[in-house]
Order: sequence, then C-alpha cells, then structure tokens
Amino acid sequence: MADPSSYRPKPGQIPDSPGVYKFRDEHRRVIYVGKAKSLRQRLASYFQDLAGLHPRTRTMVTTAASVEWTVVSTEVEALQLEYSWIKEFDPRFNVKYRDDKSYPYLAVTLNEDFPRVQVMRGQKKKGVRYFGPYSHAWAIRDTVDLLLRVFPVRTCSAGVFKNAERTGRPCLLGYIGKCSAPCVGRVDPQEHRELAEEFCDFMAGRTGTYIRRLEKDMMLAAEDMEYEKAARLRDDIEALRRAMEKSAVVLADATDADLIAVAEDELEAAVQIFHVRGGRVRGQRGWVTDKVEAVDTAGLVEHALQQLYGEESGDAVPKEVLVPALPEDLDAITQWLTDRRGSNVSLRIPQRGDKKALMETVGRNAQQALVLHKTKRASDLTTRSRALEEIAEALDLDTAPLRIECFDVSHLQGEDVVASMVVFEDGLPRKSEYRRFQIKGRVGDTQIWHGEGQDDVRSMHEVITRRFRRYLAEKERTGEWTLEETDGEVPAELPEDDGRPKKFAYPPQLVVVDGGQPQVAAAQRALDELGIDDVAVCGLAKRLEEVWLPGDDDPVVLPRTSEGLYLLQRVRDTAHDFAIRYQRTKRHKRIRTSPLDAVPGLGDARKQALIKYFGSVKRLRQATIEQICEVPGFGRKTAEAVAVALAQAAPAAPAVNTATGEIMEDDDGGTRND
Repeated sequence: MADPSSYRPKPGQIPDSPGVYKFRDEHRRVIYVGKAKSLRQRLASYFQDLAGLHPRTRTMVTTAASVEWTVVSTEVEALQLEYSWIKEFDPRFNVKYRDDKSYPYLAVTLNEDFPRVQVMRGQKKKGVRYFGPYSHAWAIRDTVDLLLRVFPVRTCSAGVFKNAERTGRPCLLGYIGKCSAPCVGRVDPQEHRELAEEFCDFMAGRTGTYIRRLEKDMMLAAEDMEYEKAARLRDDIEALRRAMEKSAVVLADATDADLIAVAEDELEAAVQIFHVRGGRVRGQRGWVTDKVEAVDTAGLVEHALQQLYGEESGDAVPKEVLVPALPEDLDAITQWLTDRRGSNVSLRIPQRGDKKALMETVGRNAQQALVLHKTKRASDLTTRSRALEEIAEALDLDTAPLRIECFDVSHLQGEDVVASMVVFEDGLPRKSEYRRFQIKGRVGDTQIWHGEGQDDVRSMHEVITRRFRRYLAEKERTGEWTLEETDGEVPAELPEDDGRPKKFAYPPQLVVVDGGQPQVAAAQRALDELGIDDVAVCGLAKRLEEVWLPGDDDPVVLPRTSEGLYLLQRVRDTAHDFAIRYQRTKRHKRIRTSPLDAVPGLGDARKQALIKYFGSVKRLRQATIEQICEVPGFGRKTAEAVAVALAQAAPAAPAVNTATGEIMEDDDGGTRND
C-alpha cells in the first residue's frame, strides 16, 4: 500500500486550468482517469487526510504510485479526452458499464446498390441506417414481416441474391409479393432504393403522412371502381397499423428523445435507456456497473451519456435527453452532445406530464434490472469464491489465487511443438491475456535442448522460463528488480511505456500445468532458477484428475463434487484447447507449403506462372533447365535454383482412398495431405 504523500505533486506544479489526469500504480498501469475544471483544486482533494476520503477513493490513492495530467483549453475537450483515455486504458477504478448482451438493431444497408433490410448486432457500419435497439430479434422480424407487404425491400443475403441473378428466378418472397425482386429486374436500382428510403421514413416515425396518402389512394381507386387495387391498399394500411401498434404511443407530441434512469445501491448501479422516436418506444437497453469509484447519481448519468453517445453522431443523438440528475459539468456535456448531433440538444430532468410518467416507468425497469442482476450474480460470486477458497485450502496457499495461469504443451508425434498460456482472474477467463509459444529448445541465446521430438517436460520448463523472464524484465524496467537478480536473459528493448498492460507484466498467484509430477517439477525448477519464490505451482493430471504439488510423492485428491476441482479442470481444459488450435494451425501451414517456397526471390506471381506453364509441380519436377528457361521471366540462374529446390524436396507419399485401398495419382504436385 503506497503512501499518497510519497508521490503528491507540489501545489505550485499543478496548473489551475481544465484538464485530464491519470493515476498510475507501481507497474505504471493507468488505474484511474478523471477530468476537472481546475486540475489544482481537483487533485488537491485526493491528497487530504485518508480518514476523510471515501473508502473507494482511499483504495485508489493508496494503490496508485504516481499521478500525471494533461492541460486542455476547454471543458468539452477534457470530456472528450477523458472518454478516449477510459476507452484506451480501461482503468480498474473507473466506472465501466457491463452490457449483458449485444442488442439487435433493424438495419437498412443503404451503402449497397440494392439496400437490404436485416437484423444486425455489434459495431455500427458506415452507410447503414439503424433503428432500435430492440430487446429481441424476433420483435424486429415480426415488424419487418408486416412492413414488407407495403415496402417490398430486399431481405436476402448476398449469396441468395447472386444465385437468383444467375438463374433468373426470384426467391419465395419474390413470388408472394414480399420482395420487389430487383435480382431479376422487376424493379431497377433507383426504384428499389426509393422503396428502401420510404421504409426508413416510416421506421423513423413519419407514419401519419404515409398512411393518409395510402387512404387517399384507396378512396380514388374505389371511386374509379378499381376495387382490387382499393382492397390491396386497404390491406396495406391495416398491415402498417398493426406494425405501429407493436410500439405504443407514449408521448403524444411525436417526440424524439432518450430517457435514462438509474437504480443504485452502495456497490452497484443499473442504467436503463428507452429510445423514443416519433412518440413511440423504438428500443430499450440497459447496463450494470460496479461502483468502483466514489460517484453519485449525477456522475453515473455522465458516464452513461459517454457510453451511449461516445461513438454516435447525427440523428443517433436525439434532440432531447431526459435524465434523473444533471451532470456536474452540464454546459460541457450539453455542448459535447450538440457537437455530436450537429444541432442543439436539450439535456434536462422531466418535471411533469407524460415525460415524467414515462421516466418513472424507465426507473422501475432499472430497479428490476438491478434486482435481477444481483440475484444472478449472488449465486455466481458465491460459487467462484468457494472454488478459489477450496483451491487455496487444498494447496495450502496464504490467500485465494485471484490470478491463475495455466500452461499446456501440444504437438503431433514430436513435430510442431507449441505451448499455450491461459489466464483466469477471479475465476473467470481473461482472453486478452492468453498467449501462445513456439517451443524453440532455447531461452534467449542459450540452447538448452534440441527442440525436436516428444519431450513435454523440457518444453514445459522452457515455456515457464520464457514467461517469467519477461515478467522479471518488466519488473527491472520499473525499478523493482535489478539486472543481477534476473541472472540471464532480458529483452534488449522494451516498448515505450504508455500505461497499457504489457504482455507479461502481471504475476499470477498460482501456475497450473497440464500434467503430472514430471511437468510440475519442471515448472518449479524453472521458477527456482529465476529466483521466484512467491508463485505457487500445481499440476492437474488427466487420468485421475489428481492435483500434484512440487516435491510431493502423493497427489492431492479433491472431491469430485468440489467447486475448486471444477475450476481447475476448466482452466486446464481451456489451456489444452487453446494449445491444440494453435498446433493445428501451424501444422496446416506446414502441410500447405510448396517446394518452390525454398527458391530465393521467387514470388507468388512467378510461382503461378510456372504451375500454369507446366500444369503441375509433378510435371515441373520432370522438366529440364532448358524447358524452365522457356517460361517468360525465367533466366538460367533462376531455372537452376528451381530445379535444385525441386530435386532436394522429397515427393510426398501417394494418397490412398481409405474406402477402396486404391492409390490415387496426384497430378498437382504429389501432395494430398488435405
């Protein structure tokens, strides 16, 4: 625990101007980002008597080891820079909203020649018009199914569209009138685009004008005794009204607004957002966050606004945003939203009428979401906590292993030897920390064994050594470890520190190896050679699911119903799968290589020219140097290099049809490995 006074800047050093500040820990990781109208006043508030600080703020300042700041000219710039840094560094003490799912949107791909209506999730794409988000994908499909009768826009994939173009036959929707069939030329691109734009106008809330126009056309058709046309228009109007009924009118004045509500307790907060367009609720979404910093409702609203509109622009930012509490920097937030929209945005608390009533509904949804989240998480946290406690007790650890790293070695009959490292933090996988290793038989410039053949023990020793040498190198860079203590390899150049987590910067409390006593002994020997004595080691053998500890002749046997054993199995299996995937990737790359790859200076274009001229590698191998010289672009020197490379490459064994036993001739190079 650091003493904040040890890194407190002198008051005269801190400028009295707007800016953004970063707290870093002893490993130079950014742990908190904040903004302030006055950096001097804000930073001074962190260095008062610890007893007077909020418990979460006290934890942050005692975890930090330094503070730095960047001066900006306006509060809006500070807001933008704070958002960018939080997104870049992912500080552990900043509020981060966890979205429990990817919300589906109704999307119209206006960036295509023939726009398509479809369900989309994930990151938004340029040139695509989005409506939503919706709670469920089926709600989008029901709405689209009703609207296709009136707006028969393309909904098929690119493959189906191209197949219809090739065959000259539309899909089923084209036959039943729910697609205008641009694939077979029933409408030209301009007519189809107009349909798509009318669809977008209707979804954007401009419904009344369109329905009145259809009603007028229906009456004219009836007067002209075109009864079939009038009946079709009547059915179209009914379909549009049924689609509109799926989203009830909540604000009578056709308002475009987002309503944000917050439900919170001492530890967590839930945020709910209703997207109202044209007076109707067009979408709903929600987030949950741990209150890792001292933040009130206004602060939670500010973070929610950053999360919601940080990547949006134009009409995606509504004219009106209704919130339960106004952010501290109201003018800066309002200006930021206005800049993103391109026109004025009103940010306010509803006081009366329909908007206040709807805000109460959004608030009830937020409260229910918080209760549901806590109910789910209680069981999950209890299980994971029990698993970590059982592991600590079984392995006689001082504390629960909050960070576990597991290593596995994979190969195929001694070839393509690789290893994997997976990381679990708080009992959950942290995929961004996964790493892969190619086994080299050496560490740094030191050859420790010949890296071929099947030797899981030496491979495990190598990968543990390489991983923790990098850890020691990180400690040496930050001044926590001396070069003499590393006793060996340290990378010559480490990247300039930017506050981002380094690949091997964090030490685990527990190293798990996939294997039994020999692998465990190799891992422990690697740590001992590096002088690391504060990391526990164990192995999990597949045969009987026994846990092996260094130096013990007998394994630790955990009950089959143990949550700790289940967590160790999950960690081990994850490492095993990750290693196998990497090993298969390497093997496939090796199998797909060509003898021509060994010819220096021979690029893909000239390789293809050779194969095209001779028809196959097999025929090329049989060609003389003079014949190779006949290929355009090949001189005698290159032809000789090609001939030598092909002569040195042993032809692959013939392929065999496993069903008949027949040896299959291969005319394209003699390799049939796939």
